[in-house]
Amino acid sequence: MNDDHRVAPQRSEEHIDPEVIVAWLDEPQDLAPEERSRIEQHLGRRGRQWTHRAALPGGDFPTDGYGSLVASLQAAYPFLEAGHVRRLARLYGTRARRILEGAASAADLGAHFGADLYAAEVRYLMKEEWAVTAADVLWRRTKRGLRLTAEQAAALDAYMHEAGSGAGTQAA
Repeated sequence: MNDDHRVAPQRSEEHIDPEVIVAWLDEPQDLAPEERSRIEQHLGRRGRQWTHRAALPGGDFPTDGYGSLVASLQAAYPFLEAGHVRRLARLYGTRARRILEGAASAADLGAHFGADLYAAEVRYLMKEEWAVTAADVLWRRTKRGLRLTAEQAAALDAYMHEAGSGAGTQAA
C-alpha cells in the first residue's frame, strides 16, 4: 500500500480482507472511514496512540543518558570490565540492573560461558525475553555466538536445558 490511495470498503459484510486489517493496525488514517468503522465493529475501537511517548523496556532514561547509565553501572559494579558494562547497557538499558542485582563479584553472576556472558544474564533472558535455546541467547539476543567456542556454546546449551527443565533454576 502506498501513500497515494486509501483502501476502499469491501463488498462483503462478513469478510474483511486481511490486508485491510493490517492497514488498520499499521496506518488507520489510510483507510476509508466506512472500512475503519466496519473493522472496529468486529475488532473493537482503537485506543488513543501512546507508543510514540512510551519507552521500550530498559529505555527509561534520557536519549543522551547512555554515558550516565554506563557510569552508574560501572560505579555500582566495579568488578565488571568496561566493555561488559557498555554491552549490558546497550542491550538492556536500565534493566541491566536486574541482571546484576545483588552481585558483589563476577562469581556472583554464576557460570561464565565465555565472552562476558554469565548465567545471570542467561537467566534474565530465559525469564524476561523467553530465550529457550542457546541459539536464542547467542544469536538472537546477544550475538555472543560470534565470540564463543563450540564447547562454550555446548556448555550454555546444557545449562539452559537443565534450567529449562526446572532443575537448578535460580531467580534472575
